[in-house]
Amino acid sequence: MDPSVSPIAERVLSVTNELVARLGRETFSAPVSHVYNPLVYARKGFDRYIHRFGQSAKQVIFVGMNPGPFGMVQTGVPFGDVQMVMSWMGIQVPVAQPENSHPKRPVQGFSCARKEVSGRRLWGWAKERFGTPESFFSHFLVVNYCPLAFMEESGRNRTPDKLPLKERNRLFAICDHTLFETIATYRPRWAIGIGGFAEKRIQKIMKGLNVSVGRITHPSPANPFANRGWIPRIESELASMGIEIPKTHNSMTR
Repeated sequence: MDPSVSPIAERVLSVTNELVARLGRETFSAPVSHVYNPLVYARKGFDRYIHRFGQSAKQVIFVGMNPGPFGMVQTGVPFGDVQMVMSWMGIQVPVAQPENSHPKRPVQGFSCARKEVSGRRLWGWAKERFGTPESFFSHFLVVNYCPLAFMEESGRNRTPDKLPLKERNRLFAICDHTLFETIATYRPRWAIGIGGFAEKRIQKIMKGLNVSVGRITHPSPANPFANRGWIPRIESELASMGIEIPKTHNSMTR
């Protein structure tokens, strides 16, 4: 084992390797025409994220659905808006190309100029409240339930819950296993879905895990609630679970 990688991070990276191998054997039918797995072509970004911020147990694990086109699809980091990942997290690595690129969904890696609004909101909140990434990640980690991004021929995004039933069931069985192993490895007090889909998947795999489950409003601009005071909304939601967020750049209190 690399001495710079903790047993926790080593386990998470091993589980990720297993996830990539299992997903590599899956196929998806129309209307899906292209599938991106940033854990393959942008794996250096994900590994750097875990190496820097995923080495220790966490109090709270946030779980998103799957990669956004201008976030993890570009950087390999969950909700990974390019500017936030580079300027706040200090991560910038080479990114390769998906095996089958969609002409309307190019992967430009850290050269991508488009904003990932959900990532800007999520990581912008973390920066505003905690200051440094080290302060935030000493308590929290953000992961995605499914690492795959699905696109139709038109370039339109298709979320995992909209796949045909048989494909969805196979995919969810794989991702459920990875999520269980990830949560079991980090041993958080809370596993919180970023949106209702992720919350339901967490609840599905909770047997054997002594972890409380919650949900916060998804920061997507497609969610009207996220466009009207997302930060105070999610801080109120977290407070209702007993998770207090500092109003300044101090350590989190419970």
